[in-house]
Amino acid sequence: MANFAKPRAPRFSVEVYQNEFLPEGGRDVHAIVTVTSTGGATATSARTPGQDAAVVIMVDCSGSMEYPPDKMRGAREATAAAIDTLRDGTAFAVIAGTHEAREVYPGQGLLATAGPATRAGAKEALRGLSAGGGTAIGTWLRLADGLLRRSRAAIRHGILLTDGRNEHEDPVALRAVLDACAGRFTCDARGVGTDWEVKEVTGIASALLGSADIVADPAHLAEDFTLMMEKVMGKEVADVALRVWTPVGAEIRYVKQVSPSVQDLTGRRTEAGPRAGDYPTGSWGDESRDYHVCVRVPGASVGQEMLAARASLVLPGPDGGPRPPLAQGLVRAVWTNDLAASTAISPQVAHYTGQAELAQAIQQGLEARKMGDVDGATAKLGRAVQLASVSGNADTARLLAKVVDVVDAAAGTVRLKAKVADADEMTLETRSTQTVRVKKT
Repeated sequence: MANFAKPRAPRFSVEVYQNEFLPEGGRDVHAIVTVTSTGGATATSARTPGQDAAVVIMVDCSGSMEYPPDKMRGAREATAAAIDTLRDGTAFAVIAGTHEAREVYPGQGLLATAGPATRAGAKEALRGLSAGGGTAIGTWLRLADGLLRRSRAAIRHGILLTDGRNEHEDPVALRAVLDACAGRFTCDARGVGTDWEVKEVTGIASALLGSADIVADPAHLAEDFTLMMEKVMGKEVADVALRVWTPVGAEIRYVKQVSPSVQDLTGRRTEAGPRAGDYPTGSWGDESRDYHVCVRVPGASVGQEMLAARASLVLPGPDGGPRPPLAQGLVRAVWTNDLAASTAISPQVAHYTGQAELAQAIQQGLEARKMGDVDGATAKLGRAVQLASVSGNADTARLLAKVVDVVDAAAGTVRLKAKVADADEMTLETRSTQTVRVKKT
């Protein structure tokens, strides 16, 4: 029997990296805001029973999951592995997804509480999973949302596995479900095999502030599901928002998460009082993330300075009222006639601007390749190789090398490969938004 220690709440810190100097009349201020959460329990640390989390696993059981049979077998084994990773006291449920959603365990619109008996019961129920029917992912998410809303747990999370396209549901209907679920729970999405649509799976994860990935070989599903669940069990604080305040006359151009992946949060702003807006960041454990904030300020003359923005981490208070910020950092603007100072680019800003361009270049290059635009694909993927090389993104560089022959990485000179495995192309596209942090010098 494990010894359990009292859980600790994470502590947040905010660091701001920028070049605050602008030329006379300059208006755009860029800053990288690094948010770090430390001191909470991790996935491997001792925890008090009664995990403040609720998790729903959605398993694709459409007819295509039986071809080949190891997909359905791998899904059952992966779900069992995820259930084994649940901490005692975690609320959970399993859904079978086809053209409709069906509760597999515990049923009757309920959530089970993880323990030896319920884990065994859930794994026994998984034996009955079989493939048949179509695919309507919105119905799976809607049922998961209904189950999770029955829980008072702070951490509400879904894990979704699919092997095919969302053929039995209008894209508008799926979008409406995602809009309804956003902010109510987070969700990791996985595609198994190579017959699913990358933009659908990544779109689900993006809308619900989760991760997306490909598991081309069903034999690796159990390992992936275990790692996903371990990360969920390491979460301590939910519904954290990045609040950005700007002074009169200033406006936010964009707010993007840039590490560990690129995620544009600009359109997700909710107003939070005079000249302040909240951008959702989801749930946190012991981790660090980077955000690129761009503020347009009124132009000013040499010698003037101003507070361009204040970035704070906040939690919703009782009845939605305000709470003191968990941490905050300041973004400054100083006007100077020193050309060297005003034209310098912060290394952090330059790095993440390149990482965002890298993701875009990969996506545009792969799209051009699908459309038969050889020149366009070569140019974009060559630029991606160049950016990956400069930034030290070795993982992305390795994935690119499976799609193009690299002649000169530094110059971005490449040739498209005549034949590319579907799994290699889909892996590159799915992981295109994953970034690396600034090199330590």
